[in-house]
Amino acid sequence: MAHDMAKSTIVRFTAKFLVVASGENSAENIPMIPGLQSFPGDVVHSSSYKSGKSYSGMNVLVIGSGNPGMEFAYDLAAYGANTSVIIRSPIHVMTKELIRLGMTLARRLPLNLVDKLLVMAVNLIFGNLSRYGIRRPKMDPMILKSKTGRSAVIDVGTVGLIKKGIIKVQGSISKIMGDIVEFQCSKKISFDAINGESMLNGNGLPIKEYPNHWKGENGLYCAGLGRRGLAGIAADAKNIANGIKSVIGAMSS
Repeated sequence: MAHDMAKSTIVRFTAKFLVVASGENSAENIPMIPGLQSFPGDVVHSSSYKSGKSYSGMNVLVIGSGNPGMEFAYDLAAYGANTSVIIRSPIHVMTKELIRLGMTLARRLPLNLVDKLLVMAVNLIFGNLSRYGIRRPKMDPMILKSKTGRSAVIDVGTVGLIKKGIIKVQGSISKIMGDIVEFQCSKKISFDAINGESMLNGNGLPIKEYPNHWKGENGLYCAGLGRRGLAGIAADAKNIANGIKSVIGAMSS
């Protein structure tokens, strides 16, 4: 009896960082959210997403504000889905032209000067996005990339649709009750489908290619999934430790 009770005990941990070290044979991964198993609609992993065509007229929630999530949100809205996207953490939004410019200037100029130029250009192109639920990190884009590995999100037209109110920005999820998603701000919305973004593909391996495979978004890392043996695991561990150290330093500054 005591053994059965121990087996059913649920233990919850809260952490700023999560390292996935489940081995190279791990399966497709969708982040678990309280109540997700009760959701009656489609729950689609980003690696399985093909087109927004079949979601026309449906209420769809996209979890993840990295490049895949923002691209899926745009595609869904373009096909007439009532689209919401969760943007929990601060992100830099840039155009692909600005990304190229930044990389070119960084070969000849200090990163802090390049960042000043990029931020000025971003302000002219996008304006103040905080009123739309998109906050910028404290670090400027090139320095953030250099210190933490976090890249800017390349806008494919999603920001324009957010500013028009066609795509809604939501905060963190509190729980899911059937088709109702409750957010931490106490807002409750009914959805027909949920698209979950992950740093792993459908085969349970990193989406990013070596040597940047170890770094996800929002404090998520993976170790030992680069298919490079013990030496690769050691390199991943060092990169993750340095990445977490940089993030902690940025948070305290």
